[in-house]
Amino acid sequence: MKVAPIVAAMKARPENFQPLVVHTGQHYDADMSDSFFRDLQLPQPDTHLGVGSGSHAVQTAAVMERFEPVVLREKPDWVLVVGDVNSTIACALVCVKLGVKVAHVEAGLRSRDRTMPEEINRLLTDQIADLLFTPSRDADDNLRAEGIPEERIRFVGNVMIDSLLQNLERARRSTVRKDLGLSDIDYAVMTLHRPSNVDVPETFARILSALETITAQLPVIFPVHPRTRKTIATLGLSERVGAMRNLRVVDPLGYLDFLALYSQARLVLTDSGGIQEETTALGIPCLTLRENTERPITVELGTNVVVGTETARIVNAASAALNGAARKTVQQLPLWDGHTSERILDVLEDV
Repeated sequence: MKVAPIVAAMKARPENFQPLVVHTGQHYDADMSDSFFRDLQLPQPDTHLGVGSGSHAVQTAAVMERFEPVVLREKPDWVLVVGDVNSTIACALVCVKLGVKVAHVEAGLRSRDRTMPEEINRLLTDQIADLLFTPSRDADDNLRAEGIPEERIRFVGNVMIDSLLQNLERARRSTVRKDLGLSDIDYAVMTLHRPSNVDVPETFARILSALETITAQLPVIFPVHPRTRKTIATLGLSERVGAMRNLRVVDPLGYLDFLALYSQARLVLTDSGGIQEETTALGIPCLTLRENTERPITVELGTNVVVGTETARIVNAASAALNGAARKTVQQLPLWDGHTSERILDVLEDV
């Protein structure tokens, strides 16, 4: 979602840019990967590293080992890394060691929680990258507080919103709501994938307790990742999940189908980062099932509420959102306008 609009913008400026897309293969699933490339109209990767899953150390090392020959062969002027996954820090490290300029898209986000692997990836990548493209002003402040020189920081806006706005009309042609029997009824959507939520029996049980109450009010659609589905079985929660008549567990969805689904929801529950931003842009109430967020701008100016994983807090926040008691005026976030990728290229042309 972050790469596609940048590649499209580069292809619109062929006199200055020749994009090469590298797919590391982190958390690779053929069906899901192919559907996202197709939905986002992203060209097939020029290089596929085929790394696959593994521990943080194994995966990071494998990306570095396989990415280095690509950089040596292609001799890029710039390498853009996005987000906060292991591939982000691995590719940035390779570039810095080889003296190749690297830019971090979505820089400066901080949760202040160093138990999150993503937080370590964010911190380290921002320390070594040559350019830091930030999605919000609070990200600029975070970088300055860490001693990053002003000339490395560029506030360009949120590239995720580029993808959202470019694909919203196409998503409306999806039949996913009709296929799920949701065309004329209220519903909520939930995503859950963080190990701290799905791998800890006590935490997962508290979330399920909240769902038992929420699903008494409206259906909750739960696109579940194969890993999370396996965890449900391993923890012995399959019967409890199956007993919730209004909890609809479905297979993972492609980008357009998922956008079509949550963009019409009354409420979204998630432990994801990007969904907090997308629901804010669309004005949809979002409950973040974590104790913190690296995107506080979505709480300050948007529709997001960080509720943690305690049953009562989740239920109370869901009830407030559904009955309108938590409704607030959503402000237009600066530079979340669909033109972030163009601003990124403007900067690269000038440096």
